[in-house]
Amino acid sequence: MWRPTFPVDIAATLGSLRRGRYDPTYQVQDGHLWRTTVTPSGGASYRLTQLGPREIACSAWGDGAEWVLDGLPDLLGARDAPEDFQARHPLLVRTHAAHPGLRIPRTNRVFEALAPAILEQKVTGKQARAAFRWLVLKYGDGAPGPVPEGMRLPPVPAVWRRVPSWDWHRAGVDPQRSRTLIAASRVSSRLEEAAAMIPAQALARLRAVPGVGEWTAAEVAVRALGDADALSVGDYHVAAFVGWALLGRPVDDAGMVELLEPWRPHRGRVVRLLELSGASKPAFGPRMTIQDHRRV
Repeated sequence: MWRPTFPVDIAATLGSLRRGRYDPTYQVQDGHLWRTTVTPSGGASYRLTQLGPREIACSAWGDGAEWVLDGLPDLLGARDAPEDFQARHPLLVRTHAAHPGLRIPRTNRVFEALAPAILEQKVTGKQARAAFRWLVLKYGDGAPGPVPEGMRLPPVPAVWRRVPSWDWHRAGVDPQRSRTLIAASRVSSRLEEAAAMIPAQALARLRAVPGVGEWTAAEVAVRALGDADALSVGDYHVAAFVGWALLGRPVDDAGMVELLEPWRPHRGRVVRLLELSGASKPAFGPRMTIQDHRRV
């Protein structure tokens, strides 16, 4: 049982960790939020239950259960500092007030956040989620404990390195992304050290992997490292979405960076609040082409 001195909304806080509705490592069932992870002590499953804004119950199973329980405050944003955030914009003021329990999570599992982020590079979300699900179901170990049916542990780095070329092909993952993921798996222990670094050093460590750029590093930092300022520059949709939500017109990446500068060091929080606000960009303009790499 964890009783923080501040409100925590586990659904809003951990929602960014879910890789689609059918993510085998994240499920919501009967009011409980379930996740799986592989900790330094081994695999673990855990169940979170919101009992009140300042009361969360957590049960964990597996070799990594104790590590999960010890890390629960970090996971749910104990190191986050939303009190310093100044909303300024009317939409952000309303959304921030409506979601007082939103925190920026910190899983402290760097490679575990990096693998699906690499799969999401330069493809549609639908393609990336399908690839992640296919690979986890095939290569992830069974989840310990009384988990919902179909849940699996995410594959560990050594397993990612053993995925044969034909299974990358079947999952719809092109050679560039598979090469990047394999390269990251080879230096996974060095990547995990980023959890103890200041944000700039952590991002530099992540970007030292060939194929991991600014967007991918930010996607990891906002999930694994609790970096509330991590901004996913280079995303196909984010810049236009932020522009429409805050200005009523689209902007490009440079425009988004300039627009969000007054909110530093909370730019990632601004994007998360806009996602929770229900804002959207108009449904016109080109869509990203869905490429079927299995036919290449």
